[in-house]
Amino acid sequence: MGRVNVWLKRSYVITSSLIAIISTLLLGLAVFSHGALHKDEELEKLLAGLHGMYAVSLIPLLLSIIGLYGVCKQKKWALIVFAVGFIVGILFLIFCGIVALVELPEMAEDVTTQLQSYVPLSDANDRISDHINALQTQYQCCGLGQGYLDWGKHIPNSCLCTEESTSPCSCLPHLIAHHAVAMNYTLGVMLGLTLLLLLSVVLCILILCRLNQKEKTPTVVYSPEAKSGNYIVLSDAADTT
Repeated sequence: MGRVNVWLKRSYVITSSLIAIISTLLLGLAVFSHGALHKDEELEKLLAGLHGMYAVSLIPLLLSIIGLYGVCKQKKWALIVFAVGFIVGILFLIFCGIVALVELPEMAEDVTTQLQSYVPLSDANDRISDHINALQTQYQCCGLGQGYLDWGKHIPNSCLCTEESTSPCSCLPHLIAHHAVAMNYTLGVMLGLTLLLLLSVVLCILILCRLNQKEKTPTVVYSPEAKSGNYIVLSDAADTT
């Protein structure tokens, strides 16, 4: 078993530790989101997303721990599990990114259909109504497509449009743009994670290659200076003592 370069080992440990930290933060975010949404009326619709967050955070965390154990104890099986697991994760992230890019042009229509399902907004759950209410205050707009009529009987104060309003009393374009920005940030984060996982896999493979190399044993070379007479003299000297 060959020796691993100390800088290669340190680079792998730093990269794997960074992945573990990010995974821990994502796990904490998933737990917090689950706790914040446990009373939401639409919790059942959000469970799939929460389960996905748990999987995305727990699996990399476990693989990082296995990889750190493998590099510290020089266990090839642990490093192989780490490399194979993250290669599958990289392929999954690439697939999700491609699907998101393909469906990005249709996002505006999907967001519009979803938001229209909440009309009248006064009957929507608190999470949706508070979110739209905050956007109305920020962008000085009202409603989705029909202005104050989208709120039904209870029209909030944030729906009061003035002559100085920066938009024509319709929040739908701002909501679509808001979702587009969120999608772009998500794709950027996915790209960063993909590159980080790829770097860890490359370092892991390099370490495995180093471990598979056999150490060269020094060749024993006969020296003409190693004469038997020298040993006899030493032996005679020992006898005289």
